[in-house]
Amino acid sequence: MTEPTPLAKAEAAVREAHTDTVAVQLALAAVELAKAATAQQQTAQPHTCQQHQQHKPGRSAGEWVGIACAVCVGGVGIAFASLALAILGGVAAIVVLVLRDLWRDMQKGR
Repeated sequence: MTEPTPLAKAEAAVREAHTDTVAVQLALAAVELAKAATAQQQTAQPHTCQQHQQHKPGRSAGEWVGIACAVCVGGVGIAFASLALAILGGVAAIVVLVLRDLWRDMQKGR
């Protein structure tokens, strides 16, 4: 058999009181408020459980730090790749100009 809850014990104690004083009236009001609060929590609790089952849990702070580090490393990598392509393009242009000059000199020397 289940043991009575503190709320049930309080209700029984209030019912047994013989005098109708202000203290008893306040106790009855407190019991009624407690009943209303527990009823509201019981009706709201299944709703929150369903809501948590539908959504995935959020990312932790460590995951966000890892994502931020990966983005930073990727950005630095892209910056170095862009710089390497710019240098390669400049070197290629210089080589083409030097070769063109050599070709002209060789054609004049015929």
